[in-house]
Amino acid sequence: MGAVSAVFLVLITILLPPVGAYIVAGCGADLLINICLTLLGYIPGHIHAFYLEYVYYERKESARQGRFTATRAPGVYSERVQSGGHGYGTMVQPVN
Repeated sequence: MGAVSAVFLVLITILLPPVGAYIVAGCGADLLINICLTLLGYIPGHIHAFYLEYVYYERKESARQGRFTATRAPGVYSERVQSGGHGYGTMVQPVN
């Protein structure tokens, strides 16, 4: 089921990058950045949306395997993307 949803998300992102960013990151700073980049040019919006999706699925797979990446991905402001969808108290954040 995960591979099918990822392919569907990529197809949506090819057509409308802000919709793909919204599905992964929700309504927040990343969506606003993606809308602005898409208005500036279609390609920067794609790059940002695909970067968000890459970070999300990479962190989701790491969490599934029991590994947690303590460093934050640069340019990503959504906690949902940073944690791979496993936020809201389900993972203990490292103390710096």
